[in-house]
Amino acid sequence: MTPKQTASVAVMAVALMSPAATSAGSPPAAPDPSNFVKRIDNPWYPLRPGTTLRYKGQKEGQPQTNVVTVTHKTKTILGIKAVVVHDRVFFKGGGVAEDTLDWFAQDKHGNVWYLGEATKELDRQGHVKSREGSWQAGVRGARAGIVMPGHPKVGETERMEFEAGNAEDFFRVESLRASVSVPAATSKRALRTSEWTPLEPGVRDAKYYVRGIGSVLELTVKGGSERFELVSVERR
Repeated sequence: MTPKQTASVAVMAVALMSPAATSAGSPPAAPDPSNFVKRIDNPWYPLRPGTTLRYKGQKEGQPQTNVVTVTHKTKTILGIKAVVVHDRVFFKGGGVAEDTLDWFAQDKHGNVWYLGEATKELDRQGHVKSREGSWQAGVRGARAGIVMPGHPKVGETERMEFEAGNAEDFFRVESLRASVSVPAATSKRALRTSEWTPLEPGVRDAKYYVRGIGSVLELTVKGGSERFELVSVERR
């Protein structure tokens, strides 16, 4: 099966297997603000303000550090008060390579929704090279998606984000008993997902999540060599 055929099958699976995710031509409807809660405490994707997760790894052959901080700030999108997460990637030796603000919220069923991001890529002199990938639910036809189900099941597939031609990521739950070991966590009951986008049909990523922490390992398994593993968790 060719990469394009594989991507097409994946999109069809989304439409058939998940009530929240649909085909590329029919993204999920806008979420109802009355169905959301204040805290994001999904055990697989907890976003407690004051938490900082540090990852180390490489992208395109270059060593990098990724620092993810759950801030105390919120942003209201489509009537939903979203938690602001500050995600920064640093060059080796210092300097910010990527600077992103992500917006998340949780519904009453424990599903964690992704409402958009404001991202920028910088050069070593601190100049912005690109803001590609930025999107916000409700703007230019963009729709929110689910990044973590409240009760994930193997085979479940969700659309994480949607803005046509810009943000079209999907994931599938592959295992709830995966083994993973990184400097900050070890588990034999990790949740493993696969991720893809029709915009890059030759690329496939995998992520590992540990209960009470969230994402502990992310790596490209096809079409690249990116890898980041969790090295520390700090809570204030």
